[in-house]
Amino acid sequence: MNTPLSWIKAYVPGLDVTAQEYTDAMTLSGTKVEGFVEMDKNLDKIVVGQIEKIEKHPDADKLIICQVNVGEEENIQIVTGAPNVHEGDLVPVVRVGGRVAGGHDGGPLPENGIAIKKGKLRGVESFGMMCSIEELGSSREFYPEAPEAGIYIFKAGSVKPGDDAVEALGLHDVVFEYEITSNRVDCFGVLGIAREAAATFRKPFVPPVVEVKGCGGDVNDYIKVRVEDVDLCPRYTARVVKNIKLAPSPEWMQRRLAANGIRPINNIVDITNYVMEEYGQPMHAYDLDTIEDHQIIVRRFIDGEEFVTLDGQSHKMDNSMLAICDGKKPVGIAGIMGGENSMITDSVQTMLFEAACFDGTNIRLSGKKLGMRTDAQSKFEKGLDPNNAIDAMNRACQLIEQLGAGEVVDGVVDIYPEKREEHDILFSPEKVNDLLGTDLTLDEMLTYFGPLELKYNPERKTVTVPTFRQDLEGQADLAEEVARFFGYDNIPVTLPSGEATTGKLSYKLRVEAVARETAEFCGFSESMTYSFESPKVFDKLLLDENDPLRQTVTIMNPLGEDFSIMRTTPLNGMLTSLAFNYSHRNKEAKLYELAVIYLPKELPLKDYPDERVQFTLGMYGSGDFFTMKGVVEEYLERIGMKKQVNYDPKAGKNYLHPGRQANIIYDGRVIGYLGEIHPEVADNYKLGARTYIAVLDMPYLVECASFGRKFQGIAKYPAVTRDISMVMSKDIMVGEVEEVIRKRGGKLLESFELFDIYEGAQIKEGFKSVAYSIVFRDKTRTLEDKDVNAVMDKILAELEKMGIELRK
Repeated sequence: MNTPLSWIKAYVPGLDVTAQEYTDAMTLSGTKVEGFVEMDKNLDKIVVGQIEKIEKHPDADKLIICQVNVGEEENIQIVTGAPNVHEGDLVPVVRVGGRVAGGHDGGPLPENGIAIKKGKLRGVESFGMMCSIEELGSSREFYPEAPEAGIYIFKAGSVKPGDDAVEALGLHDVVFEYEITSNRVDCFGVLGIAREAAATFRKPFVPPVVEVKGCGGDVNDYIKVRVEDVDLCPRYTARVVKNIKLAPSPEWMQRRLAANGIRPINNIVDITNYVMEEYGQPMHAYDLDTIEDHQIIVRRFIDGEEFVTLDGQSHKMDNSMLAICDGKKPVGIAGIMGGENSMITDSVQTMLFEAACFDGTNIRLSGKKLGMRTDAQSKFEKGLDPNNAIDAMNRACQLIEQLGAGEVVDGVVDIYPEKREEHDILFSPEKVNDLLGTDLTLDEMLTYFGPLELKYNPERKTVTVPTFRQDLEGQADLAEEVARFFGYDNIPVTLPSGEATTGKLSYKLRVEAVARETAEFCGFSESMTYSFESPKVFDKLLLDENDPLRQTVTIMNPLGEDFSIMRTTPLNGMLTSLAFNYSHRNKEAKLYELAVIYLPKELPLKDYPDERVQFTLGMYGSGDFFTMKGVVEEYLERIGMKKQVNYDPKAGKNYLHPGRQANIIYDGRVIGYLGEIHPEVADNYKLGARTYIAVLDMPYLVECASFGRKFQGIAKYPAVTRDISMVMSKDIMVGEVEEVIRKRGGKLLESFELFDIYEGAQIKEGFKSVAYSIVFRDKTRTLEDKDVNAVMDKILAELEKMGIELRK
């Protein structure tokens, strides 16, 4: 967004600041100025001169000697080779000691301009220089009346000798470039910037007074409008102008447009551009005689419909794009560009003016599909205020009457089914002061609100927000308005206050933090892998064709097939990292990751997938299945999972060794699994060592974890220990034995420990010897043998039912 300072001053009377002062103040108040360009940079001692007499140079055929009146008693003599000057012409003249911006060739401007000195041309003295528009730092693009090659000539009667030529050309100005955030759509117009400037510099904001006289008639006799897709076009306004008179727009309008970087064309086109820059509301003009049936229909394009835009380009449209149509055909792409079939030509007699509001998201997506980018589109896609459309329309019609460009027919077509209303926000000065750390009164705060058109209701204690301020939704937003106009640099330093001055991790993050601590304490290093994967990993992991893990979220615009789906298991990333370590000859590696997996709830995808964090451990080298099992149990103990953890060897994981895998079960629910990687999977990842994996599902653990700790004093009474050695079938797992000990040990059971497993010559084939040390204790008395024997008998009786014998 660019604005010249002169245009801002037109609506903020009394604004008298330098370019740097304006830049600093506006940036501090929230309207960031990226930079500025002084249009009169390096222009010095340049006045209007009138050529009184022209003589041929005695020694040069292409040079002439001019006597120029610069408003002083004596004329000055200037030698020039310009072919377009005549006696009586009024031209810009730079005096000796002055400076111009650049050369006549229109090339890059020198940093410090060009100084003009007294000189001689073929023996004849010259005391200055007559200037082309390029030498004044501009171009014919913005001053179309300037000659293609030669001196700029002022219109007769517009200036007199001795006048400031830079002032006459409107070059005593500064153009500012702003960085406007997308939530401040009101600042995409000069009026919005002027409103901010008025509030910043405590000056009155005086917008133009708009009044359309009209010429009689009824607009409804000229045009009918129907909006079929109200969701994409919440408001559509139209007016008709007849007896069009195309002509150049006045210099003041041309200069303002040129300062904004817009090339003047003619009065009608310039008015639409002028209003777009002034109000931030794009407009479009159609030749009414080309509108079939004198009817406008706003509808979606038909899939495959061809349309040729004003720039002569043909586009294939689809049903997602919005069209402006007449009774038979499209005549414009809504919010982007009009059609070649309804363009304004020199023969136009009656014109239809359009000012509408379109859905910003739809405009952005349509422009992206078409590969188009226009000034109008860049404004519409921000989401304009529908109430601004009629104001811009009336302003354009006022300018048409003011410039004599046509006659405005009475009445306006206005399709606006759901009017956007102003809204109220509760406002408490005390809360604002608490939030900012200031001590401002209500009246002081209201002085900032006035220029912003924020109205305070003392009875309801609310602030009414105009519809063009779409960014103001709550009291914190109002506090920001106070802060930025009071001055962020004026807000005193204060300490934060509140009931709590420190924060802490959420419960979920605390459980995850313990996972990291445990893994690193056990020698594991953290790994981070991509959430994007290739569907080929499922074959590497030997997953069945109907395995639920193959149901994935597919990425619409992937970087390639290797990153085309969201992972449903953390194994591929972990095994790839371990394989990388193995390929670099690391003798052992221990890695862990808190990996997020993405499980779709249904396919095709209709809702967000289930995103679950899984604590994944992987290692090769020193350590085995039981090492990994120990890490898992260490972690579960540290997060307070006090119930017994069981292991089911019938996990059924294809990617794990069939005899060295287990589901981890807690309170009857599977919370994860661990085991050795299947040899074939290890080969797929080029892992030449036994590799072990453990995966714990964190959402389950967060539900079961507890950081509560209960103090227990040192036992007062002695413990009784009994050791038992048993012979049992290899098919019986020690977990089943421990379950019996735990269940039958009752209240007296304090602990038990497996201290020996033996298989050998002294044990018959298919059997194993297992030995436990069992500790009993009563907290209220010393145990006697009969107490312990009774409990042991229950344990042994239950074990005998399982076919387990005591080893004699």
